[in-house]
Amino acid sequence: MSLQPKPFLSLEDWLEGERAVLEGRSEYLDGEVFAMASASLEHNTIVMNIGSELRTQLKGRPCRVYANDMKVLIRSANAGKYPDLVAHCGEPELLDDRRDVLLNPGLIVEVLSDSTETYDRGDKFALYRQIPSLREYLLVSQGQVRMELYRRGEDGRWTLTEYAGLEDRIPLESLDCTLALAEIYDKVALTQGNRI
Repeated sequence: MSLQPKPFLSLEDWLEGERAVLEGRSEYLDGEVFAMASASLEHNTIVMNIGSELRTQLKGRPCRVYANDMKVLIRSANAGKYPDLVAHCGEPELLDDRRDVLLNPGLIVEVLSDSTETYDRGDKFALYRQIPSLREYLLVSQGQVRMELYRRGEDGRWTLTEYAGLEDRIPLESLDCTLALAEIYDKVALTQGNRI
């Protein structure tokens, strides 16, 4: 994500612009628009692997998973984001009849890169925590076998569980699914330790 803000826009103007462009995406935060960087081969492979695993496990159930292009609106922060993956169970709450802005995610997944890791862990996670329906936030390293699952408890507090072995399995309570790290990192060229 670039740190170069573009001129001030309303949320409605940003959304209209996003819906009109064919290439490039941006995220919105209270009047500022930030261009998004393109994703690497490893990033895309991980997103597809997670999406495929979730889709398979969610078949026949009232749950859905969306990759890359489903926007999420954080009303309390006047922000619009593009998570790498977003999922929910039950009826989707959508902004309008365009059906491209989700209001009630249960799970958000972000694949970390050098340019986004600090933001995904910090300010972006702070924004996501304002979504009442969000129960789990999964951060995935693309350079090594490492995933971090933040889960919101009944008391509203977030807890962290880390996974770093190919034999590990991550239970996703928000979807009643399990992710195997060996499947998530299938065909991913790792750059730091844990090479497959």
